[in-house]
Amino acid sequence: MTNNQYPMSNGKKILKEIKELHSLEKEKIAARLADFKKVFKKNSEDELFYELVFCLLTPQSKAKSCWGAIENLKAKNLLKNPHDKKIAKELQRKVRFHNNKAKYVVAARELFLKNGKVDIKSKLLEFKDTKIARDWLVENIKGMGLKEGSHFLRNIGFGKHIAILDRHILKNLKLLGIIKEIPKSLTQNVYFEIEEKMSRFADKIGIPLDHLDLLFWRKETGEYFK
Repeated sequence: MTNNQYPMSNGKKILKEIKELHSLEKEKIAARLADFKKVFKKNSEDELFYELVFCLLTPQSKAKSCWGAIENLKAKNLLKNPHDKKIAKELQRKVRFHNNKAKYVVAARELFLKNGKVDIKSKLLEFKDTKIARDWLVENIKGMGLKEGSHFLRNIGFGKHIAILDRHILKNLKLLGIIKEIPKSLTQNVYFEIEEKMSRFADKIGIPLDHLDLLFWRKETGEYFK
């Protein structure tokens, strides 16, 4: 599909809604994105790790349930010295595939341990490009795909040039005619292709990519979350 073919007739109505919503909500969106940036600049390494764990829990699970699980794990101090069976027990009623995800949490903490403490910031600061940082996360953290890597980086303030291609975003990209169909699986090449299409579309309509991501989420869920 060429650029001059979208938005389609049905997409024109949705595009109008998106532009109107952005006009009304852009200050709220900017404030939310500013909050994300503060996470990296002001929060502790442990708080960054909680954000990482949250993104590891989200595949095929509800975001709010996952954050509720994080709050419980924090309250019970289960993320400071994680044990997969104890974490799995805490996750089992809130998160799908809780056994595997508990193991991912333990492995992720071990990956970032430095002198006995979690050190995420210094590792991420090694990368000059967000997409290179995302590639490293995906390659080195079990259970983290491109969507989860993008989600984590956005939630700590590095989402300006990447897209979180979850079901809400893909649904709206299809409705707008940016993609023909929602892919059955997001391989690396498919992910990059759709991300590039979304980025070009954002430039075309004059809405920043990270704003557009939150707009789609707001449109589908009625709120701005994580």
